[in-house]
Amino acid sequence: MWHIGIRRLRGVLLAAAVCTKAGKAIVSRQFVEMTRTRIEGLLAAFPKLMNTGKQHTFVETESVRYVYQPMEKLYMVLITTKNSNILEDLETLRLFSRVIPEYCRALEENEISEHCFDLIFAFDEIVALGYRENVNLAQIRTFTEMDSHEEKVFRAVRETQEREAKAEMRRKAKELQQARRDAERQGKKAPGFGGFGSSTVSGGSTTSMITETIIETDKPKVAPAPARPSGPSKALKLGAKGKEVDNFVDKLKSEGENIISSNMGKRTSEATKVHAPPINMESVHMKIEEKITLTCGRDGGLQNMELHGMIMLRISDDKFGRIRLHVENEDKKGVQLQTHPNVDKKLFTAESLIGLKNPEKSFPVNSDVGVLKWRLQTTEESFIPLTINCWPSESGNGCDVNIEYELQEDNLELNDVVITIPLPSGVGAPVIGEIDGEYRHDSRRNTLEWCLPVIDAKNKSGSLEFSIAGQPNDFFPVQVSFISKKNYCNIQVTKVTQVDGNSPVRFSTETTFLVDKYEIL
Repeated sequence: MWHIGIRRLRGVLLAAAVCTKAGKAIVSRQFVEMTRTRIEGLLAAFPKLMNTGKQHTFVETESVRYVYQPMEKLYMVLITTKNSNILEDLETLRLFSRVIPEYCRALEENEISEHCFDLIFAFDEIVALGYRENVNLAQIRTFTEMDSHEEKVFRAVRETQEREAKAEMRRKAKELQQARRDAERQGKKAPGFGGFGSSTVSGGSTTSMITETIIETDKPKVAPAPARPSGPSKALKLGAKGKEVDNFVDKLKSEGENIISSNMGKRTSEATKVHAPPINMESVHMKIEEKITLTCGRDGGLQNMELHGMIMLRISDDKFGRIRLHVENEDKKGVQLQTHPNVDKKLFTAESLIGLKNPEKSFPVNSDVGVLKWRLQTTEESFIPLTINCWPSESGNGCDVNIEYELQEDNLELNDVVITIPLPSGVGAPVIGEIDGEYRHDSRRNTLEWCLPVIDAKNKSGSLEFSIAGQPNDFFPVQVSFISKKNYCNIQVTKVTQVDGNSPVRFSTETTFLVDKYEIL
């Protein structure tokens, strides 16, 4: 409390809040130590102080000052100490008032409550420990977007690793099933599926148990089983008893924390290859990321396609702070480019160079900074990167479904593609006819996942046929996910040079193209 007293002597901002005209707090951010009862009491007293008939934008009590601005049926209120600078407080209030429409479509209580955390994050960029930061609205928007950007990339990488782990476990189960079939054809006892010296245990039932167990462990943080040489002793431990199978599953879960470093035999996760950090990350490093949102109709026609891209610059050595990026834009689809507010827009327009407006200043060190972003929105069907056609047709016993894909952009290489088809509930597993790639039936979610490790110019089309009871509408919407290390709009950084002397600088890049939403309705 002694430290707080020292701050008050200097004059600080105690709290920022959005409240109703009755003094009810909708969202409040305290910048010094303050109890909930205290802030609610201050805000409840605020409307009563305004009934004095004075026409001001601030009111005072014996201990605090309220600086406020009406916003339709609400108030934006700053609570400060009485010895704070009123002119600075009014300037801060205007910035707070401009931030709110950035996140809320309407100045209403429900809208403010829905975006309360976004507002709190923005408030924290304006004020730190009770003192105003030297930031503007564009910088606040950039800082808050960077936080969510990193989180989404992490989640996408994690989901990709989990899908790869599930596919690897399914492959293991198929190998066990194939070994049992081969042994039955040769009239031999199936290795690893009998009891301890007993031939009375059915190999088929044990295989079923193993397969079901793997499907039931379809949860986050599941890792594939390490590849091991097949042998009688290991196989007996796997298939002898239900308890042994449980131990096997527990071991899979325990390895889930180290998916990247775990041994996966001869097959390595494609997603890990795509997202592994560069072996030699230079002092100047760039992340180029694109995310696509696409919605198509089942009968053809692109309803909407929106793509967002960004170049994130990270400098780890301050001697490379004053640099310029040479951008090569070979896009022919009409993408809209936008530079960071601190970047020299005229220089970029004239020479495709990204540099600061003030060439004497340096880029931030050890921080990811978005320097260029782009956006493409279209309904042109020829721009669809991967087309999906799903043809369900009714038959006597249900539906025959034929689904096919085709890569439209030959320069792309899509990794870890998963096409998810919803299935009717309570009708059992689908009967698979022909398939390019692999599949997995999730009986709990009632989905069929068509898994393709790579789709590129050499493998640009494929199909899947299956039969199951149901109606044609049961198999929509079809969802698609993938990851690529080649971007869609073909915007690249080809060179980095120093501002002084124009000497070249070594740099590294990391490119990612991933899906936000990709649906066929």
